[in-house]
Amino acid sequence: MEPHKRLIVALDTSSESQALEWVRLLGPRCGAVKVGMQLYASGGPQIVRTIRDAGAEIFLDLKLHDIPTTVAKATQALMPLEPLMLNFHALGGVTMLGEAAEAAKSLCEKQRLRPPILLAVTILTSHDETSLRTIGIAGPIPDQVTRLAVLSKGAGLDGVVASAREVALVRQACGAQFTVVTPGIRPSSAAVDDQVRTMTPAAAIAAGVDYMVIGRPITHAPDPVRALEDIIAGLSTPPPVA
Repeated sequence: MEPHKRLIVALDTSSESQALEWVRLLGPRCGAVKVGMQLYASGGPQIVRTIRDAGAEIFLDLKLHDIPTTVAKATQALMPLEPLMLNFHALGGVTMLGEAAEAAKSLCEKQRLRPPILLAVTILTSHDETSLRTIGIAGPIPDQVTRLAVLSKGAGLDGVVASAREVALVRQACGAQFTVVTPGIRPSSAAVDDQVRTMTPAAAIAAGVDYMVIGRPITHAPDPVRALEDIIAGLSTPPPVA
C-alpha cells in the first residue's frame, strides 16, 4: 500500500465548513478522513454524504455500543452512507458485534452496497492501566487488547482499533489479514495532547499497522498540507533503533 493511503486525517471539529476545507486541502493527499462523534453530531448523515461527494473515503468513527438489536439497526441505517470503515466498542460483547456484522453484511448484499471494513475498538489510547482499574478492568493492557481482538475476530469483524504498541500481539493472535487501525500517532515534534499510548508514524508502520489516524498534528498545524506531506515523507525513513 502506498504510504499516503495508510493515513487517515481526523476531522475533529463541530464546524462543517472547517471540515470541508480540510477535505479540500487534505483529502486528495491521504487515504481517508475520519468523521467522529463531534462532527457527526453537528452535521449528521448529510456531512458524510457531502464529504463522499467531494471524493474522500470516510472512516465513520462512531464507536457504536448499545444492546445488540439497537446496534444492529443503527449499523443498517448507516450502510447507505458507504463508509470505508465503521467501528464499534469491543466491550459491547460478542453478541453485539456479531449481530452488527451480520446486519451490515445482509443489508449490503440486499442493496448491492459496498461493505465497509468493520472494526472493534479495543482499549482507547487515552487509557493506561491506572485509569482502567478505576472502571474495574484489571490486568496488563496488552492482554486486554489481545483478548478483545480475538473476540472481535470471532464475532465476524474485519479488524480492530488498537495502539501501535499492541500490533504485534494482535497479528500473532488474529493473523496478518486482520486489519489494524491505530490512533494516538504523534510525530516526534508534536504534543501528545490527551493520548497516553502513542507512537511516531514511522515507528507505527514498522510495527505493522495498516492505517494510522492523525488529527491535531496536521489540522492544527500552521500549514496542514505541509504537515501532512512531511509525515508522508517520513514514512519511508526507518525509525531510530532503540
